[in-house]
Amino acid sequence: MTPDAAQPADGEALGEAAMSTGGISVPAAARTSERERLLGGFYAFASYFLWGFLPLYFLLLDPTGPWELVAWRILLALGFCILLLAVTRSWRRLFAIMRQPRLLGLTAVAGILIYVNWQVFIIGTLTGHVIETSLGYFINPLATIVLGVLVLHERLRVTQWVAVGIAAVAVGVIVVGYGSFPWIALTLAASFSLYGLIKKRIGPSVDAVSGLTLESMWLVPVGAVLLGVVAATTGLTMGSNGLGHALLLSGVGVATAVPLLLFAAGARRVPLTVIGLLQFLTPVMQFITGAVILGEPMPIERWIGFGLVWIALAVLATDSIVSARRAARA
Repeated sequence: MTPDAAQPADGEALGEAAMSTGGISVPAAARTSERERLLGGFYAFASYFLWGFLPLYFLLLDPTGPWELVAWRILLALGFCILLLAVTRSWRRLFAIMRQPRLLGLTAVAGILIYVNWQVFIIGTLTGHVIETSLGYFINPLATIVLGVLVLHERLRVTQWVAVGIAAVAVGVIVVGYGSFPWIALTLAASFSLYGLIKKRIGPSVDAVSGLTLESMWLVPVGAVLLGVVAATTGLTMGSNGLGHALLLSGVGVATAVPLLLFAAGARRVPLTVIGLLQFLTPVMQFITGAVILGEPMPIERWIGFGLVWIALAVLATDSIVSARRAARA
């Protein structure tokens, strides 16, 4: 599914006369808009749900290490995007973007940031730190707010400042009480919030498929170097661990691209408040995976730290909902 899917075709009656349903006149535009919102909510939910399962999928790829796994993720995601471009005949949009140096530069920066995010996430997943990766995505909305202040010079409401302050205390509790710096969580939060900022700067000028194609294209040299180093040291696992493993490893491109495309299709159809609430589905699933399925340790210090983060997110979510309702009334 591409971001432009489910668009009304030319000639559909978006603004035509009302349709009669059970004696109640419902404008066609309203019916279409409601259908689009429901479809968008499904797309967004599906994207976060699939992201929540990624740790389990990557663990199935043992003995493939994090460096080889990211390399295949880059190269196979690019291959999948090229296939989508061919099927949807969207080459002209891609070539139009490539003729704009500013957009090309921004996609290169986005590619670097998403590489850092992928690499750290997979290192965390394969080294027994799934719970910490979930913490990173719990913190991400708060990191995005901080970026808005530092980079975009946005003004925060009091409740937003309170949420950020509670999150800062939570990180401090984890560092002091648990005895280790949560570098995986903070790197994930920083890289993905910066990635979101770059995507905001790019705006609608770059569609989802073209954007992911260009980001993956910029990372091809990185993927090639990673594969070369792994081949020269530990040896590549692709094709050396049976057909089942090879097929699973070949699927990392689809597993990378599909949630991103679903997210793009959903984000353009539903309000940001819906996206803001749905985004907590992924870290919740990752937390359950780490704590319940994989049995990673959760001492009291970690529970306190996570509890504070959850309180901060509850404050932030409540503030967003109240603000959205006030704007709707206005």
